[in-house]
Amino acid sequence: MEDSSFGFTYGDGVANVDIGALVHHHRSQGRQATLTAVQPPGRYGALHLEGDAVQRFQEKPDGDNAWINGGFFVLEPCVLDRITGDHTSWEGDVLPQLAADGQLSAYRHPGFWQPMDTLRDRTRLEELWAGGNAPWQFWQSAIA
Repeated sequence: MEDSSFGFTYGDGVANVDIGALVHHHRSQGRQATLTAVQPPGRYGALHLEGDAVQRFQEKPDGDNAWINGGFFVLEPCVLDRITGDHTSWEGDVLPQLAADGQLSAYRHPGFWQPMDTLRDRTRLEELWAGGNAPWQFWQSAIA
């Protein structure tokens, strides 16, 4: 691993990130690190109001179009030198430092991404799986 790019991910997000495209993007940018930028789904239905009157409902619209850290990374080994001990925070220290140094690239993932932070998130993901609609499943099931 001394001179090879490597990837890692957090354990609380489920996505259908094209890892090959992510790695290709990382290599094409020439930076030390690439994160996967995602736009989180909306969590609540929205009301469209005119004054105090409800004009219409919109069931769980997309999020606010902000890009967030989706938790999938490709890194160069030198990034590990930025971690100076157990007190070093990946999100609080290393990522901001990489960004300030112009060494952090974003791969914009337009596909499925869902956090798994709450019981509600878990229920949604389990419903997708049970219904055969899991966008993150790329493999063929061995169970008939």
